[in-house]
Amino acid sequence: MTLDKKDETKFEVISASLNQLTINWQQVLSDIISCFGCATGTIHFLEAKTSLLKLQAQIGIPTLLIPKLSEIPIGKGMAGIAAERGQPVEMCNLQTDSSGVARPAAKETKVEGSIVVPMILNDILYGTLGIAKPVPYDFTEEEVSDLLKIGEEMSRFIRTNLA
Repeated sequence: MTLDKKDETKFEVISASLNQLTINWQQVLSDIISCFGCATGTIHFLEAKTSLLKLQAQIGIPTLLIPKLSEIPIGKGMAGIAAERGQPVEMCNLQTDSSGVARPAAKETKVEGSIVVPMILNDILYGTLGIAKPVPYDFTEEEVSDLLKIGEEMSRFIRTNLA
């Protein structure tokens, strides 16, 4: 990965997961969740022809929510808004949020501190990465920066696999 020297040890496991002949996105997500001390997460890939975010991997999402998360329109929910804006969307406590950014069903995840970052490489959106904690939490600037770098690196592998 192209992360800073200080980040190398923190992300060695994620980098190893991405540098496989065949990438196991479920394992990549598991490594990211573990690295950031989170309980749940999703990876969505953008399907360019439909402009839908398609669920590629998930951990800790209640089964009843999977159909609602399997395809997300750009601009809907945290993932869709992060994709639309090209910027992270974060909530300190998804359970008490009243902004309307998170979809009502999202509260059924029982998570609180959550963030979704767009996966962008060379100004091209490849998808979104979302992680969450079961407690109220504000991700630090460094964590947000790290997640954006991870998303960029994931985009490299998505681009390569789509080519």
